[in-house]
This record gives sequence, C-alpha cells and structure tokens, in this order.
Amino acid sequence: MEIIYTQEDIFDIAQLILKIECSKKICFFGEMGAGKTTLIKAILAELGVKDIGHSPTFGLVNEYEDIQGQLVAYHFDFYRIENEEEVYDFGIEEYLNQEIYTFIEWPERIPNLIPKECLNIKLHFVDENTRRIEY
Repeated sequence: MEIIYTQEDIFDIAQLILKIECSKKICFFGEMGAGKTTLIKAILAELGVKDIGHSPTFGLVNEYEDIQGQLVAYHFDFYRIENEEEVYDFGIEEYLNQEIYTFIEWPERIPNLIPKECLNIKLHFVDENTRRIEY
C-alpha cells in the first residue's frame, strides 16, 4: 500500500501502522531526513510512551516505557554501524526475541539479522513538506 502524507497527518499514519496485522518488528527505510525518526516518535506517542526523547543514533538503542512503567518498545538506529558484527556486541538477539514493538532505522545495515516477519516501511520525499510511505 502507498500513502502520501504531510506532517499534519503523522498521527493518523502512526495509528494506521499500529493497526496493520503483522509482527511488532518494524523496519524503516528511507534516506536521511525522510522522516523515519519523526514517524517512529508519532508511533511511540500513540503507544502511550511517557518520554519519547530522540533517535538513538549514538547509543544504537533506546528503550521506551509507558506511563505505568511497562517496557513497550525498542528503537534502533543503525546508521553508524559499519558491519553486522558490531551489533552482536550488545546482544541484538535478546532484543529481537522479545514480543514488544521494535523499530529499526537503517535495517539495510544489518540485512542478515532482520526478522523475516518484519513489517517494512519505506519513506520517500515528495517535496519539502510531503512524504510517501509504502508498506
């Protein structure tokens, strides 16, 4: 499916993604600035996360809890990964084997480690304020 949206529609898009019947593992593809992190933040807000923060580009993973303190999501950003071996050092398998939402930016950097049931979201620039999403 393909949808064109603007920033004003971001929470509607987030709700739509959460309603897709599939895995809680979601991979986000798109060039730098396409809106991957912005969309993930909107999804986290829809999940009731209390402190959304920022992309985990430097720490590789952020963990998010809801207002009751329950762990609800992991957010990975593999932009700075040089090779797949690097992610074994912090126990990627343990994260991916849990049944909570797992959002992965730059999954193309670790192609052999991505779960087969992952929902693939592809973001594309249409113009400065508009994006196209494919899933």
